[in-house]
Amino acid sequence: MRIEYLAETGSTNDYVKRYLADGEDAIVCAERQTGGRGTKGRSFASERGGVYLSALTFYDGVPASEAFRVMSHAAVAVCRTAEAFGAAPEIKWANDVFANGRKLSGILIENGISDGKLRWSVVGIGVNVCNDLSALNGIAISLSEAAGKPVSVEAAREELIRNLRRSDSFDDYLSYLRFLGREVTVVENGRAFCAKAIRVLRDGRLEIEEAGGAPRALSAAEISLKL
Repeated sequence: MRIEYLAETGSTNDYVKRYLADGEDAIVCAERQTGGRGTKGRSFASERGGVYLSALTFYDGVPASEAFRVMSHAAVAVCRTAEAFGAAPEIKWANDVFANGRKLSGILIENGISDGKLRWSVVGIGVNVCNDLSALNGIAISLSEAAGKPVSVEAAREELIRNLRRSDSFDDYLSYLRFLGREVTVVENGRAFCAKAIRVLRDGRLEIEEAGGAPRALSAAEISLKL
């Protein structure tokens, strides 16, 4: 596997795609991103003091229906990394990692699918480690704060890479979800309503149940969720 370290780039997701033609798995890390992206077109603050990396992985014959395993694996890798330094992480469906009620990490997945098969994935991960988050008005937390001790970017980055290269199961992903069985607020097509979060299906959809209604499964692309 190729591992490359950069001082700065626009987006590690964009940078790592230059290796798509090589057919070799690769990880690109940057000390800073000038154009970091989050889900649903949001920007992702990427100043020095955080881990910013993208992992390019190639697959052979994996059904596209199993693509959520890419996302769940990335979230578990971040959680294991946070635990290694003494933090207590949890996953906010579908793939944001929180600690102490604040956002610790964001994950952006791009998949290459053809003929019903997953051919490759680019997994972009940003983890707050020791960066200044004061401008984010208390919505984010660093790994150092969550762990209650200083954590270096280098140590967090190498631990994350190690965990990305480990295997895990869907049950591991489920073990970090803390909201199932609770009432949540769902926003769907501009309408906010309360529902019970029942379970996450293997394809990544969340099964919910409104009062007096039948259970139904929705994707993260269709709704936003407030715990």
